[in-house]
Amino acid sequence: MKASMFMGCAMLALSAGHASAQSATSSDSGTAIAEIVVTAQKRAENLQDVPVSVTALTADTLAARGVNNVLALNNMAPGLRISANDAAANPKIYIRGVGLSDFNPNASSGVGVYVDGVYIGSPLAQMAGFFDLAQVEVLRGPQGTLYGRNTNGGAINITTKRPSQTFTSDASLEYATFNAVTAEAAVGGPIIADKLAFRAAAQVVKDDGYTYNRATGHNVNAADHWAGRLSLLYTPTADFEMLTQVNRFVNRGDAIQPQHRALFPATAQATGAYGLCAANAYASGQCTDLLGYADTDKNSQAIDSNLEGKDKVDLFGASNQATWTLGGVSLVSVTAWQWAHRNDLENTDGSPLQMLEINYRSRQQQFTQELRLQSNDSGAALNWVVGGYFMDETVKDNTRQDTLREIRPLFITPDNPTGISPGDSVAVFGWPYTQKTKGYAVFGQADYKFTDKLTGTMGLRWSSDDKHMNYQSQIEDGLIVLLTSDQTKTFSALSGRLGLRYEVTPDASVYATYNRGYKSGGFFGGLATTAEEVQPYDNETLDAYELGMKSEFFDRRLRLNVSGFYYDYKNQQVFAQALRNGLSVLVLDNAANSKVYGGEAEITARPIQPLTLTAGVSLLHAKYGEYFSEGQDFSGNWLPQSPKVTFNAAATYVAALPSGGAIVANLDANYASKVYFDNSNAERLSQDPVWITGAQVSWRSPNHTIEAGAFARNLFDKTYVVSISNIDSLGEDLLSMNRPRTFGAFLRYHY
Repeated sequence: MKASMFMGCAMLALSAGHASAQSATSSDSGTAIAEIVVTAQKRAENLQDVPVSVTALTADTLAARGVNNVLALNNMAPGLRISANDAAANPKIYIRGVGLSDFNPNASSGVGVYVDGVYIGSPLAQMAGFFDLAQVEVLRGPQGTLYGRNTNGGAINITTKRPSQTFTSDASLEYATFNAVTAEAAVGGPIIADKLAFRAAAQVVKDDGYTYNRATGHNVNAADHWAGRLSLLYTPTADFEMLTQVNRFVNRGDAIQPQHRALFPATAQATGAYGLCAANAYASGQCTDLLGYADTDKNSQAIDSNLEGKDKVDLFGASNQATWTLGGVSLVSVTAWQWAHRNDLENTDGSPLQMLEINYRSRQQQFTQELRLQSNDSGAALNWVVGGYFMDETVKDNTRQDTLREIRPLFITPDNPTGISPGDSVAVFGWPYTQKTKGYAVFGQADYKFTDKLTGTMGLRWSSDDKHMNYQSQIEDGLIVLLTSDQTKTFSALSGRLGLRYEVTPDASVYATYNRGYKSGGFFGGLATTAEEVQPYDNETLDAYELGMKSEFFDRRLRLNVSGFYYDYKNQQVFAQALRNGLSVLVLDNAANSKVYGGEAEITARPIQPLTLTAGVSLLHAKYGEYFSEGQDFSGNWLPQSPKVTFNAAATYVAALPSGGAIVANLDANYASKVYFDNSNAERLSQDPVWITGAQVSWRSPNHTIEAGAFARNLFDKTYVVSISNIDSLGEDLLSMNRPRTFGAFLRYHY
């Protein structure tokens, strides 16, 4: 639901779960925090040795929080903010205030999403189910050398469980409020001993919906999706391995059903700022939308909707990662092909009247190939990687928005039997287009040990995207053509990295880095009516300066990682609303420069063997510089989706039982300060600070084969806004609300 598109120094902190592996070992006390291995630099390394701000979320942590899609990662790492205005596509991912709220299928976020080394470029595919995961890494700051493309904000690196030569099976079943069922299963083992192994995994997620539609008597906002993955690991010799995967995802759940908020006041007493409805009069009945409707019951989980559509998403992917060990170097090839189809029928106006209904119809396919040659002797003075990357992507979109159908009868005449009136925006608008992109990159990075304690890093990447956009905007399926455009442009840039890491002691290091990230320019993929709107926008660049420290104390019972950063953000690509001829439209253009700075920290403590404590905080200052858009002055405004403070904390206690089993208790909480959803920083388009708490308790069998328990998410039943789309010209805001409190039980099996 993206209605506004249309009408009308390092700072003390503490971060969760990220080192909460319960298999910690110590030579004497048994209370040391487990080492975490990450692949943030395209090789397996100890988290504490990597001079990058990275949070690693283990499989146990993800399970305890009920993470089954990218949205559930929100605020689980410092500076990470994820929301959506859609049911099954287009997540808005921000790290340290850097991201993009454009939901069009040809858009690219500033945060890259990678699954087993494969770049998931399409926003249509980034909300596929998370299941059978080994680890999720959240890399903060530009990843301008080693990661595919458009990662000036950071990257989310997802790793699934690999096949092994030991037979294993896993299963879990969860039942919760709203008849929510999540079932997962995985099985794997050898096919040919020491040569070929497999792993097959699947997930099913369903519920009845958590919003009541008074117009039909049905529950809406229901989930209904399944996913599967088959992995084969071929290891014919000690010097070669090949991991081949195929995956499928199918969503047939409801399209998003937002809360409706009327904006046009009918009385002087109900009139507030800018002539719109005063905040204390939203549900008074004294304010309505353009067609006279108002939701007045103040129930955030009830709506009146004439249309209950589905968000149909189909995804397929296949990949092959081959690694040859050639003496002191390795050659890595990652080949992937994927497609995504979406057909989303949405009651965009959130009302019982036919004011704005949109059918999003998109198709995307993508082929990528990466080759890397890299050293594999971690003890050498010089470690390096060089490589090349190619992407071939096609995006086809044929979205249609039906506007003001409710009042078509007013315009019916013998000469106009359909009642369309384009001048009054009474028509079906469409903007079919095809965008083809060929992306190329060459890159290299080297780490050199000047001394046993001092290591320097240098990396450089050249990237180029050749984009061709064939675009048309039309009325009534081509009856009237408003605009045609056929353009080709190449966007290229240099990005890279410089860094120093100094090992103060074996358990503490400090680092300083400079990173340049860039995000390719491109073409707007929404409804346009003028040639200016479809002119290409330019690359955006981000120069990032960061100081950090990674440390462990008290025989590795305490881990503390802190960082401070400063960003110089140039030619920022910004999604903004404008009013043209009475029509609210969205534009995507380059804003002026912005300054972003702040600090973060992560802490994990294990004071006694059964107890693991984690916590995290991010302090952020993110404001536009001089920024004017469509006659509006947003200079000095806070960047959207960029809370000044975020905090998360968790505690896990494992109480051993005489039988050899254990009782495991988990408690987690997170906080986000005020968030603005729009460049205007209007109070009505914001969410005040909110705390969210969850808890889980379970019994675990002596051999860890079985675990059963209960959980509560959003324990205190907080109600808050996840995202807002405003359509001022139609006199309404559309509010996407959070999921209410959920209680549930689960059973897990591992062999």
